[in-house]
Amino acid sequence: MRHRRALLPAFAVTSLFLAAACSSTAPSATDRPAAGAGQQVRAAEQPADGTDHSLTVAAAPTAAATATATASPGRSGQRAHRTSLTVSSYDGHTRRAVIADQPKGKDGSPGSPGPSGPSAGSSAPSASASTPSAGSSAAPRRAAVGDVIASAPAPGAPHGLLAKVTKVIGETHGGTEVQTEPATLNALLGDATAKGDVPVDPSSFTVDKLLPDVRVSWAKTGDVHAGPKGATVPLGSLRLDVGAEVPTAKDAPASAGASVHGFVQVAPQVDFAYGGAGTDAPPGSAYLGVSGDWTSGWAIKGRAAAATGTPLRIPFAKLHADPVLQVGPVPVVVNLDLTCYVQISADGRVTVDVEQSLKGDFKAGGTFGPARGWTPVSSSHMSSTPVHASVTAAGDVKTALGAEATVGLYGTVGVTADLAPYLRGEASGTLTAASDHSEPKATGTWAVYGGVDLSGTLRLQLSIFGTPVVQRSIPLGALHREWRLADGSLSS
Repeated sequence: MRHRRALLPAFAVTSLFLAAACSSTAPSATDRPAAGAGQQVRAAEQPADGTDHSLTVAAAPTAAATATATASPGRSGQRAHRTSLTVSSYDGHTRRAVIADQPKGKDGSPGSPGPSGPSAGSSAPSASASTPSAGSSAAPRRAAVGDVIASAPAPGAPHGLLAKVTKVIGETHGGTEVQTEPATLNALLGDATAKGDVPVDPSSFTVDKLLPDVRVSWAKTGDVHAGPKGATVPLGSLRLDVGAEVPTAKDAPASAGASVHGFVQVAPQVDFAYGGAGTDAPPGSAYLGVSGDWTSGWAIKGRAAAATGTPLRIPFAKLHADPVLQVGPVPVVVNLDLTCYVQISADGRVTVDVEQSLKGDFKAGGTFGPARGWTPVSSSHMSSTPVHASVTAAGDVKTALGAEATVGLYGTVGVTADLAPYLRGEASGTLTAASDHSEPKATGTWAVYGGVDLSGTLRLQLSIFGTPVVQRSIPLGALHREWRLADGSLSS
């Protein structure tokens, strides 16, 4: 199988896959702002009296591609603030980073935003500007021991960097070299609070096609990549169409050849929340997850077969994006991976011709509270319409067109979720062969069902919020729902 790799035009840094909002009360894709449509940094900076510690969560604009924020938790009055320094290089093996000044803009100021930065008249400063918040020095200073640095994706740190400076090694031609160790978000966010659900720009995904017949479509404001055969792709949505042959039973006639084709359309968003208790204490609350609107349609035809008790899973595309959330002055880098797949479970005896369209939403993630620690969150609301359904002969078949998602922060996986909408057909009865070599006769009943499975895991790395380390992976819990689509009788 030949692999082909397609890069969708990257919207340099976008929004913050794999939870909070796609419940039945969540806004639909048509109600949400389209990803990348005029979204700006909107930070509720700390006022002089320090009474308001709320931070707005928003998609980082293109101008924030090299944004960094620093904090010195050990220094009195030092909150996280934007800085003109950037991570010019990072070595993941030695954890050494080189910190340098941002290139100056045409007006001589460091990191002046370009045309894609905040619009004229906006009071929100650019994420790449050197304007510090209250309590920070007006003049940028070099990194010092104890500083915590948060950076958008940088050379050597493609998934962003969240690190604490443990040693200043010295000056190099590229800037100041420092030794670092992993840090946590509470060292930067402290006693602030933040909550937001931000769509992921569909054009920012890198797509690795794993089957020859895979087509990618997406749409965003001002840049529409139309779906196949004129299909309309809603703003903010990513669509993948696939067609594949699937294995058939060894004794199946040529006319029983099995195939599956269909599409997945998803508008993913990453959901983030933080409720601080101070830089030296675990947060009072935290949440990380993925959610989205889901639409799919697929058909399976023929006599498919798979090993007994082992469903056949055929991945057809892998997708990756590193959207950046601007949480006040702090760039929070989210790592989102999706693997779309077709899964077949069949005994090779039943012949099916089934087509279905399905629509709904999903969410999966983990929430933290001091009393219970990390606990899973998962839900899915799906409805389907059978376009065509028939089953012949006795046997069972189940096919899913789903997606496995992982979402994490700064290169560490926190949540894995597997969403698998499926079709299931079953038939029971008898097959009688006549001695006069006439056509066999079948009698019995058949039924076709739609359903959805959602499962996943919370990982140890969710401690990046500054919460106690999870001692073991925590299952999200299996969500399973099934409904009847069609039924009938077998007779011939």
